[in-house]
Amino acid sequence: MNQVFSRERKTTNEKLIEGILLEKYNSYYRMALSYTKNEADAADIVQEGAYRAIRMAGSLKDPKFASTWIYRIMMNEIYRSMSRAGATSLDAIEYEGEGHEDRYRDTDLERALDSLDKKDQAVIKLRYFEEMTLNEIARILDENENTVKSRLYRSLKKLRAKMEESGYDR
Repeated sequence: MNQVFSRERKTTNEKLIEGILLEKYNSYYRMALSYTKNEADAADIVQEGAYRAIRMAGSLKDPKFASTWIYRIMMNEIYRSMSRAGATSLDAIEYEGEGHEDRYRDTDLERALDSLDKKDQAVIKLRYFEEMTLNEIARILDENENTVKSRLYRSLKKLRAKMEESGYDR
């Protein structure tokens, strides 16, 4: 009987992680949707990522990095899902939903972003759509902050070139 009750008590990390998951659910969902282009797949990714984050709560070393730690788990789950789907790159995923309304869908920007490789997409999406700092992105992607800064600069140049190729005029 005592074991049942002891599992119901949550650790400080579990409470913290659950709070962040609830607070940032829409952000995780948007990120997953931007890669999968499928609402059900995006919801599955966030659900699995949340499960992994709560299950691994004990491995969180520093609670002040909990938010970026969870984003990293979500990004890993996106990549895991994409590889399970058999995609060789993230832009090989086809949009399957009909009647889906998304303000970024079918725009020049989305098509240009989708043509970039996954790390270039990630750094741009995390910086501009999720409004993260370069330091946070570096922790999520497990890269040096200067590497992230350089990747962002190069990714934006590539994105600008793709936009110009498609006839986008400022």
